[in-house]
Amino acid sequence: MKPIRYFEHKLCRNLSQFKKSPNPSMITMVLKTTARSLFCLLAATYLLFISSGCNEEEKKAPPPEVVIVQPENTEEKITETLQEFWNYARQNEGRLNDTLQLYSVNLTGKVYEENKFHPAWSSQLSWLPIADSLYYIIQHAKEYGLFPSDYHFSNLRNIRIQIEGDSVSRRNATLWSKADLLFSDAYFTMAQHLKFGRLKRDSTTLRPDSAASDDFYWQQFQQAVSGRTIISSLNSLEPQYNGYQQLKLSIRSFLDSVTLKPYTYLNYPSKDSLAFVKLLQQRLREGGFLTAELPVGDTGTFRSAITAYQQSKGLKPTGRYSETLVRSLNNTDWEKFKRIAINLDRYKQLPDTLPSTFVLVNLPSFTFLLIDADTIALKSKVIVGNPKTRTPVLNSELVNFITYPQWTVPFSIIFKEMLPQIQKDTLYLTKQNLMVVDKNDSVVSASSVDWSKLNRKYFPYLLKQRQGDDNSLGVIKFNFRNKYDVYLHDTNARWLFSKSSRALSHGCVRLQQWEKLSRFLVRNDTLKFPSDTLKAWITRQEKHLVTGFPKIPIYIRYVTCEGIDGKVKFYDDIYGDDRALAERYFANKPVE
Repeated sequence: MKPIRYFEHKLCRNLSQFKKSPNPSMITMVLKTTARSLFCLLAATYLLFISSGCNEEEKKAPPPEVVIVQPENTEEKITETLQEFWNYARQNEGRLNDTLQLYSVNLTGKVYEENKFHPAWSSQLSWLPIADSLYYIIQHAKEYGLFPSDYHFSNLRNIRIQIEGDSVSRRNATLWSKADLLFSDAYFTMAQHLKFGRLKRDSTTLRPDSAASDDFYWQQFQQAVSGRTIISSLNSLEPQYNGYQQLKLSIRSFLDSVTLKPYTYLNYPSKDSLAFVKLLQQRLREGGFLTAELPVGDTGTFRSAITAYQQSKGLKPTGRYSETLVRSLNNTDWEKFKRIAINLDRYKQLPDTLPSTFVLVNLPSFTFLLIDADTIALKSKVIVGNPKTRTPVLNSELVNFITYPQWTVPFSIIFKEMLPQIQKDTLYLTKQNLMVVDKNDSVVSASSVDWSKLNRKYFPYLLKQRQGDDNSLGVIKFNFRNKYDVYLHDTNARWLFSKSSRALSHGCVRLQQWEKLSRFLVRNDTLKFPSDTLKAWITRQEKHLVTGFPKIPIYIRYVTCEGIDGKVKFYDDIYGDDRALAERYFANKPVE
């Protein structure tokens, strides 16, 4: 349809022509063209009106904030208002108004569409017991490692206060309708967070896809509402692993002993030193170590504030900012709670049921656990990858082990560390017990190689470390399939196990109690492997490949806190994963 102005212009032109030449033929032509122009003008105007009406429909205001009901039509009016709010939310991506947003829109809508928009959480201007139960859980969501704000806590609290505050608000159908929708949305959102967590699915996630389906949560909701068992319904969705349960049980004592308050988070080192200093001063003011913004150049007061903070935390009072200072300032109770929430969600990436026997390597705690029939069959210290060559998080199975293995050096290590050393002095190869091997697996004399011509693009050799006590793999290596070419092994630097921080390897996991693990793997085949067999092999420095034992699942995980004796124990965030996830998922959560 052409613009209206076009038809207006054409009509005016026809009338002008009629005035200039009022003959019969001209009259007939002008009347015909005028009739067509008028018709098109009217049609265009009508379509514009309809289009304008549609736009008005799209921009329709939300239902009124006050709809007072009378005793005789209470349920009818609340049902009507509920439907109005749902229709508005459906057309506005889950929004009930400018400030209220539904997250589980499809499931929430199903509650009312299936029940002809009757309220699910109240009756005759009174809350049902299931509403009180759900409100209690939302109010105490932090004890589940959850954030009350994700489940509309402040809005529900305000509505309940209004309803109980005066009789007029109690008869406001809008309050009851909004609360009903928020309760339903809160249930489904919390159910998904308890079952599946908030972290994005990745290659290590072992929860079945069915755990994320709408049908699963809908059935859970129906059972909970019909049986009026909201609390037990939600509790049943949580993992039952001992690690998860112990951490969750420790949250209450953590919350009782801390003050949750958001502080400015400092990123260090910073490219903009002036901006960093301003943020650091702001952080010190938040902590009460500065009373006001400092004038430019007042370094004395600034250093005194830093010193006061350092002394309060038992740090060396240097009066200067450093990585140690920033790490301490960032280690607030609120940031710790976020770490608890992240780690509870990491447990939710494991399968619903763990095998009866499995290995769990926790990187931040530098520990190896062998679980057999719900008991710890073996616990050992481990050495893991340093932050530049981190050990990957993965799932696999132990399939075999080798005594007196030979180490083929990965090219990444050759180019980053070894080649520059070899080019300076080929005696480096002798000191590291390394031999040069060509493509035919023949040993090549190091003196016959022009090392100056070798680089990442041209390196036709392998470097292998001869087996023995000087080998970096030690005397045993445990293999499990993975794309990262990492494995469990002994080490020739066993003194490193005495260190408290053991992120020291190139990516593989060095195991202190390797002998106990090897005996466990062949424990059921005493005919082939008598108790002293492995020890004899090691004594005689014999190379053997051991296979045929039942494969044992191995989970390498990154868990930075755990519950021990009712207390939360935190480990260093050695790879910075906690901070990255907190920034991605929980950056702007309010403390409620």
